[in-house]
Amino acid sequence: MVESYRRSSTHNVPGEYTGLKDKRWAVVVVADRYIQGDYPDIVPYITMRVTEALKDTKQQAKIGAAGYIPADRLLNYLYEHPRWVAMPRSELARELGVDRLIVIEVLEYRVNDPGNQYVYNGLATGTVGVCESDGPAPDEFAFEKPIKVSFPDKEGTTQTDLPSSAVNTELVRRFVDRCAWLFYGHEEPYYPKY
Repeated sequence: MVESYRRSSTHNVPGEYTGLKDKRWAVVVVADRYIQGDYPDIVPYITMRVTEALKDTKQQAKIGAAGYIPADRLLNYLYEHPRWVAMPRSELARELGVDRLIVIEVLEYRVNDPGNQYVYNGLATGTVGVCESDGPAPDEFAFEKPIKVSFPDKEGTTQTDLPSSAVNTELVRRFVDRCAWLFYGHEEPYYPKY
């Protein structure tokens, strides 16, 4: 009976990092040029979606942050200052005027297995780290968590079953969810698909 209940219900999962309370934050996404070459919109899209998820009024109440840098302003700053990649994280946080720098590094992102364009086997992996500019080691991560999601759930899904855009959309949605969920309590199925 309990097992049947678990299959069809959810439970509350608390956020893992609670250090955004009363702090200003910004989300910075980093991806290899190889990934950006294949998926040029991946960095701005993840930046915008994670920022939107964390700034949502319901989540803001849970997080209790003092403020954030909007994704469009952040992306404009990063594009206008290409040297940001080589800057120490504490200096970047200082230039942005934030106390917490959320750094999402996309390590792998693909819709198909390498060498097989016909069968979908989407995979997105990365890390989410938070630098605390007012902490004892402002250039190091005070919090770091690996993220790994995949789609589709059923093996052997091909282009005749789903368009590539659908696989890409769901894969990045799952990745964004896993990144954002680290910062606030949320409902999850007992047996999550991702």
